[in-house]
Amino acid sequence: MADFQVGQLIIYIVVLLLAISAHEAAHAWMSYKFGDDTAYLLGRVTLNPVAHTDPIGTLLIPIISFIAASAGSAIPLIGWGKPTPVNPLRWRDKDRANVMVSLAGIMANTAIAIGALLIIKTLQATGLFSTSEQLAQTGSLLMGTMSPNFAEPVAILLYMALVMNASLAVFNLMPFPPLDGSKVLETFLPASMQPVLATLEQYGYLILMAAVYFGLFRLIFTPVDILIDILLRL
Repeated sequence: MADFQVGQLIIYIVVLLLAISAHEAAHAWMSYKFGDDTAYLLGRVTLNPVAHTDPIGTLLIPIISFIAASAGSAIPLIGWGKPTPVNPLRWRDKDRANVMVSLAGIMANTAIAIGALLIIKTLQATGLFSTSEQLAQTGSLLMGTMSPNFAEPVAILLYMALVMNASLAVFNLMPFPPLDGSKVLETFLPASMQPVLATLEQYGYLILMAAVYFGLFRLIFTPVDILIDILLRL
């Protein structure tokens, strides 16, 4: 693998660790605010990636998918962290807590994506990155006054942080187990539908794998990429 690809892989893992740590820590923090200290006592209210890293989902699968994508495979860049334990029996206002705890990770990823976008737009406005017009003409953020040797890793870091966190936020809104959107849906479903959702949860990871195989992720992420491209060119 070329040095540039190794550098991209390192940046990708750093961004992924931040995205997953922020997502899981937000779940733990919100659950604690609603009265459940399960994750808090386990040290999960932290951005330290060690507390949230799953050896398979956070390291092995992302590295394999990155290498496969670099080789031209259509495998999406995916990864996940160690699930945050919560005890709903300890929550105050259970229905509201279920929605807010479920959405907390999505909100954390959205905040990081917005932060990355604002930094990129600021660097564009100051001329350190390509202006919107230069970006539209060249498709590169590296036409600004910042030294290319420094601008390239910074641009990759910020762009990956923007795309990955925006994609994770949208992805986790999908309303099927084990994603966060299913927990929100659970709150509003009638009691008669709860067994159906519970059955789906048993096969959640198989559903995710099927979604990868049939290209559902690309249908979801393509509009995200288009929106990001539009925002960067404004």
